Amino acid sequence: MTPAEQSAAAAKICALAPVVPVLIVENTADAKPLASALVAGGLPALEVTLRTPAALDVIRAMAEVEGGVVGAGTLLTPADVKAAKDAGAKFGVSPGATQALIDACAEYELPLLPGAATASEVMFLLEQGFTVQKFFPAEYAGGVPLLSAWSSPLPQVKFCPTGGVSPSNAVKYLSLPNVICVGGSWVAPKSAVASGNWAEITRLAADARLIAGV
Repeated sequence: MTPAEQSAAAAKICALAPVVPVLIVENTADAKPLASALVAGGLPALEVTLRTPAALDVIRAMAEVEGGVVGAGTLLTPADVKAAKDAGAKFGVSPGATQALIDACAEYELPLLPGAATASEVMFLLEQGFTVQKFFPAEYAGGVPLLSAWSSPLPQVKFCPTGGVSPSNAVKYLSLPNVICVGGSWVAPKSAVASGNWAEITRLAADARLIAGV
């Protein structure tokens, strides 16, 4: 799968909803109810970060939830890519990009949303064929002003800003012509997950769509 084909697939996934939940899940038992709650609220694209021992099992469980499209975040190595694909991930997200990671996603046919934080990184990924990229860490790398500035010289690249995105600034990002969606963790707060308050998570997901005007 070429980078261009990966970006085409990523664009379709990003277009499913204006917000992609970024999830750090400690307990596999929470996987299905959490995914179901987010999908019910209108957020079907789910990024499970590979930051916990349970992450791959969480991906396996969420992959069984009807209407959901689960991906793996925090991909760092080719081994991460293979493990994510084997677990059922439909897409991958990385904080940055290396040639080894890019090659692995091509080999294992896992659509990658590669991270970039500078114009040079964006241009490198564009040169590879990635026209859909993650802007990370968004708020700390320049935020809305930087993305707005990039929209003129780099109009062919669309971004999913992640990192510091919240209900208070999501609409500003989404109003930019080069933003396809945003990623955020606020729709699945740890307290709600820990208490099994799935109705609250569904409400937050639905509110996220309203923030975006959808």
